[in-house]
Amino acid sequence: MSINYKKTGHMVSKVLPGSIAEEMEIEVGDRLLSINDTEIEDIFDYQYLVQDSKIDVCIAKPDGEEWILEIEKDPDEDLGLVFESGLMDEYRHCSNKCIFCFIDQMPKGMRETLYFKDDDSRLSFLQGNYVTLTNMSDKDVERICKYHLSPINVSVQTMNPELRCMMLHNRFAGEALKKIDRLCEAGIVMNGQIVLCKGVNDGKELEFSIERLMEYMPHFQSLSVVPVGLSKYREGLYPLEPFTKEDAKEVLNTIHRYQKICYEKHGNHFVHASDEWYILADMELPDEDNYDGYNQLENGVGMLRLLLNEFEDAKNIRLSNKMIPSEELKGEISMATGLLAYPYIKNMADEIMSFYPNMKIHVYGIVNEFFGEKITVSGLLTGGDLMKQLKDKKLGEILILPENVLRSGEDVFLDDYHVSDLEKTLQVKVNIVKSTGYDFWNIVDGKEV
Repeated sequence: MSINYKKTGHMVSKVLPGSIAEEMEIEVGDRLLSINDTEIEDIFDYQYLVQDSKIDVCIAKPDGEEWILEIEKDPDEDLGLVFESGLMDEYRHCSNKCIFCFIDQMPKGMRETLYFKDDDSRLSFLQGNYVTLTNMSDKDVERICKYHLSPINVSVQTMNPELRCMMLHNRFAGEALKKIDRLCEAGIVMNGQIVLCKGVNDGKELEFSIERLMEYMPHFQSLSVVPVGLSKYREGLYPLEPFTKEDAKEVLNTIHRYQKICYEKHGNHFVHASDEWYILADMELPDEDNYDGYNQLENGVGMLRLLLNEFEDAKNIRLSNKMIPSEELKGEISMATGLLAYPYIKNMADEIMSFYPNMKIHVYGIVNEFFGEKITVSGLLTGGDLMKQLKDKKLGEILILPENVLRSGEDVFLDDYHVSDLEKTLQVKVNIVKSTGYDFWNIVDGKEV
């Protein structure tokens, strides 16, 4: 039977050098049709099927010819194929209209990709995205259980079904919570997130949600509570108010109370507050042990504590190896960050300058005028705000920016300015660096440890 290769299979966009695929003469433009006579729906099917040590791979060449390749390899050895789509399928669009959605709070006129709302369980496994479960079919749940895909990150918001329907503006949102039961029964590990909205899912509702999710431990291994992000573009949207200092203290008191209960019963703290709560409440960050291995670091939970600990560790390594005492190190550099991390970055810069007296580090906290002053994270800074606020400032030889100000793998800011635009406007070399405490020292003294 002839297969229409133009409408089936998955386009190969790259063949890794030295790979099995290169050895078998698979080329860019070929299409993968099947493995072991099994049609491949997406990346999960592919990854599952290539684990075998003996596989039959069906490839369609651009001229329509089909090759059946019998391959023997080590178990779990990859073929070395990269596909046109990372998922080997289309991304699934979110079907909710959440009252707190940040994409709905973005100004018009930005590039189209920034307005795409994904709600794809496959991205949760591959990239750590949070999913609401409303877009997850029974077949999706079955495949997750079959392939034992863990962890899955769940955007819970509330365990009150009626309230969840309201918050997600989806009449199926409450029913979707039952999928947590099925995933737990299959041994799938999950992390949860609650975006806390003042007067909506906080207070007693927050307590109810924490208590209900505690029942799913240990498969539900962690729960983060993050404050809703409010931009200045909220006209016509659900009326939400920012949390105050007293609100933050109340939220933290609730979380700390349940952390104590969870630790006494299960040996971990389970529920965690994102860093913003501690800064808003003007309270000390918890010790590292409180974060249970940083399960939700990318959600802003423990990011500052890890940064501070890494910074201290890097300093101690330099001291123990007698690497620091030096008056020969000279120079002038600058750093820019969001207002959330600014006090911590400034303190670290001051400490480094105390060790290197001939080194000058300027640190600038950037006000987010693009989205509004309530947005304080560095990941939402724009090129326009950086150029406007750093113009005529002392920048030294290099301006250091954290890598999360850019789109992953690119040199573009959210407002479509490029790094080169920043360099041209400010007349300074811009270095994009990883945001770790070790890198903080490395960019100053160049001594990687």
